[in-house]
Amino acid sequence: MTLLDGKATSLAIQEELRLEVLERLKIGQDRPHLAAIIVGDDPASRAYVGHKIKACERVGFDSSLIELPLNIREDELIREVEALNNDVNVDGFIVQLPLPEHMNEQTILQAIHPDKDVDGFHPIHAGNLSLGLPSFIPATPAGIIELLERYDIQTSGKHAVIIGRSSIVGTPLALLLSRNASRGNCTVTLCHSRTQDLPSITRQADILIAAIGKPHFVTGDMIKPGAVVIDVGINRILDDSKKSGSRLTGDVDYQDAMQVASAITPVPGGVGPMTIAMLLKSTLQASA
Repeated sequence: MTLLDGKATSLAIQEELRLEVLERLKIGQDRPHLAAIIVGDDPASRAYVGHKIKACERVGFDSSLIELPLNIREDELIREVEALNNDVNVDGFIVQLPLPEHMNEQTILQAIHPDKDVDGFHPIHAGNLSLGLPSFIPATPAGIIELLERYDIQTSGKHAVIIGRSSIVGTPLALLLSRNASRGNCTVTLCHSRTQDLPSITRQADILIAAIGKPHFVTGDMIKPGAVVIDVGINRILDDSKKSGSRLTGDVDYQDAMQVASAITPVPGGVGPMTIAMLLKSTLQASA
């Protein structure tokens, strides 16, 4: 069984980006600049943003963090977004999700100028992706495709089953895997909460992607022998054996799945680091 090591692959990509930044500096170009807005004190969100800032430092990007209170009004947040839209020193920026319940996430995301939307969530990018036109691609689907590429996982003619239809992961990933590309040409089945007899479908998958947000949802008996398993989930569960009293786990029962799969991503250390690497690649693209 092959471990699809997202952490090592992400670091390799970041080294490639670091060298590219050095070349840009040699010819007088500016460092790419990634900014992030975070609202409130959600520990997971702060951890994610912290990882992104450290990655920026690692590759030689400039970075900015705008920290806003949980009770900020939606119109005030939009003003912060517009300020970054108009800041010529910022190449790309993200608004860390989730946002507080009193805000409409789509309203905020649509306020980001498409040229700076390195998360790829703007409707313009979603439309371009569906048509096969140039766009910023959401970082998690892009990271999965890159991981398949770097491990030379063949996709052409394969059946890919995705559990989870979110606009951030499942839907764009379905488009990427089905398009005519080196890591595409899959037959894709997109499953969701209304899918009937899900195990019978997942057992058909040559490539199974779990992005449903339920710990250990996918068990070994749901996996076709020899399938490639990509675990997008990141869930915190109780674990008395850990000093913190909890640990991170994925949507796949890893110990069970590894007995059946031919290749699998771990959690942590799989898709998460790849997401960060792809965000950095999009920022470099935005700065060109």
